[in-house]
Amino acid sequence: MNIDFKKSADGLVPVIIQDSKTAVVLMLGYMNEEAFEKTKKENRVTFYSRSKKRLWTKGEESGHFLTVNNIKADCDNDTILIKATPHGPTCHTGADTCFNEKNVSADFLHYLERIIQDRKNNPTDKSYTASLFEKGINKIAQKVGEEAVELVIEAKDANAELFKNEAADLMFHYLILLAEKGFSLEDIIDVLRKRHK
Repeated sequence: MNIDFKKSADGLVPVIIQDSKTAVVLMLGYMNEEAFEKTKKENRVTFYSRSKKRLWTKGEESGHFLTVNNIKADCDNDTILIKATPHGPTCHTGADTCFNEKNVSADFLHYLERIIQDRKNNPTDKSYTASLFEKGINKIAQKVGEEAVELVIEAKDANAELFKNEAADLMFHYLILLAEKGFSLEDIIDVLRKRHK
């Protein structure tokens, strides 16, 4: 990949950051050749900050790094697309993206999955999710079973709100079970993709 950094007078090229799981555009930044090489070497997105006039690794202060999964150049070799895994909110405002799309529906399950993983890794006494992880796989599996039965019961009735709430409960506990087993929603989506072929 030969990026044409000489195309602009300042030696910078625009870089689009896209969530590798959800395809949601997270942010736009700029790289010079040094930032690009550092990004490739460390597998973390590093920009050239036009305001600070220096290299800036996304997350160097917040801890919300962007782990690189894939790098592509456009047809003119003067724009970069990086598919990355975000470790926390990308925008300095606390939003998932810099485009005012906090927790958009296409991304919400992945957002929820990250919250669940955080509760697993950083448990607190007040967290229901953390308490399930503490009780272990048997309790988590039992909860999934209970929620599945409750959903089946509600499916036979005509109350749409109760049905949707039970469906949400099942989905939530299913995500907890996946996290406890060390899998992600993307792992299951991959299985479905293969079956679809």
